[in-house]
Amino acid sequence: MSVSKNASIHSTVVIGEGVVIEEGATIGENCRIGHHVVIHRGTQIGENVIVGDQTVLGKAPSKAAMSAVTVDKTFAPLQIKSGCVIGALCVLYCGTVLADQVFVGDLASIREEVSIGQRTIIGKGATVENRTAIGARCKIETNAYITAISRIEDDCFIAPEVTFTNDNFLGRTEERKKRFRGVTLKRGARIGANATVLPGLTIGEDALLAAGSVLTKDLPPGKIFLGVPARYFGDVPEAQWLRNQTFFIEKAKEGDEGC
Repeated sequence: MSVSKNASIHSTVVIGEGVVIEEGATIGENCRIGHHVVIHRGTQIGENVIVGDQTVLGKAPSKAAMSAVTVDKTFAPLQIKSGCVIGALCVLYCGTVLADQVFVGDLASIREEVSIGQRTIIGKGATVENRTAIGARCKIETNAYITAISRIEDDCFIAPEVTFTNDNFLGRTEERKKRFRGVTLKRGARIGANATVLPGLTIGEDALLAAGSVLTKDLPPGKIFLGVPARYFGDVPEAQWLRNQTFFIEKAKEGDEGC
């Protein structure tokens, strides 16, 4: 174990074998840090956080020679708020903020300058690229790929193996660097397994993209699109609208932020 003298660690924290904690890191009370975890300089961990074995927290990004969206700059420390659970073999970069009670599954990667709202779930093996904002109470399931510069509002659902894209030029021409655009999901939008969304598109509030579809144009609110390319299939049943879900109604009555 290697723990910096300048790290601030609450006396109730349980630390596994072979852990590295660098200068300026802070860990709140009742946290559990698994074996061989690396916590980089300045990382801030709140109370009651669980970190799985061999996870890396607060990693600084490395810019590849051909990278078009990674920025050379100094990022703020990684912040993990209270009650979060981080799985094993995950990598979370600096400049990112996880709100209270976020769950991150094993093998997930969350890049720099990402924000994730409270109680959101990032599934096993999912990748969230840089400069992406994810709202509260979202579910992003196993092996989903969320490309850079995407925006996902509250209460969205993204099934396994979904792929977002952000480069209409497929790596060719300098013009592409001016036109990178991720995907936008409005509140309550849902995407079925193995669907692909092309760059810069918006999926409207309560809209549904069916499994296996390829979306090539914006999907209007409350509509169902399916197929390759995805086309209008019907309207989302009223019983499935976000505002008619029991959990949403209850939270709205309680005055839950964002409802």
